[in-house]
Amino acid sequence: MLPGLVLCSVLIISCTKDPVSNLTAQESRIYITDHDSSVNFSDYSTYSISDSIAVIDNGNSKHESGAVGEAYIAAVKKYMNSAGYTLVSKNDNPDLGVDVTHIINTSTGVISYGDYWNNYDGYWDPYYWGYPDYSYYVPYAYSVYQVKEGALSVDILDLKNASENNNINVIWTGLIRGSGILDASVADSQVKALFDQSSYLHK
Repeated sequence: MLPGLVLCSVLIISCTKDPVSNLTAQESRIYITDHDSSVNFSDYSTYSISDSIAVIDNGNSKHESGAVGEAYIAAVKKYMNSAGYTLVSKNDNPDLGVDVTHIINTSTGVISYGDYWNNYDGYWDPYYWGYPDYSYYVPYAYSVYQVKEGALSVDILDLKNASENNNINVIWTGLIRGSGILDASVADSQVKALFDQSSYLHK
């Protein structure tokens, strides 16, 4: 009876999906929204949105147009309109401004193999290999690695009160992170997810 239970447990474990290694692009996505809790969003009526997206790549910025940017801008317009706001030209004194930004961050790190291998004899004693009085030696000490991350941000700016505050306050931010977000075909669903989290965002 016991061997059968062990075999069954092994089969169940071996068939279980690894929640980290086997995420689909959709499952990897994270949606974060935040807002100024002192703001009553129904006090605003009109908005304008940039006709291109900003790309911030490790501190350097530029504007880009293209299918992905156009799809995200169209999606933001759709859900802003659905929330009751009216799209106007930026020259018509809109109450709100909307920016869409692609954020790219590349971080560099250094791993010290010396530190790593100094602890190795705690796991793999040289005796294991038949050399009981030896130590590990690493002729190369360091290695450099890079991690590149991307995100997409939608920001709503208070233009209505800018001159009064002497600031353009960001009153709402939606951030999307994960795999496959820079695809025009998913732009609508990604923006919808942000607005679905923000029921207070309406005229």
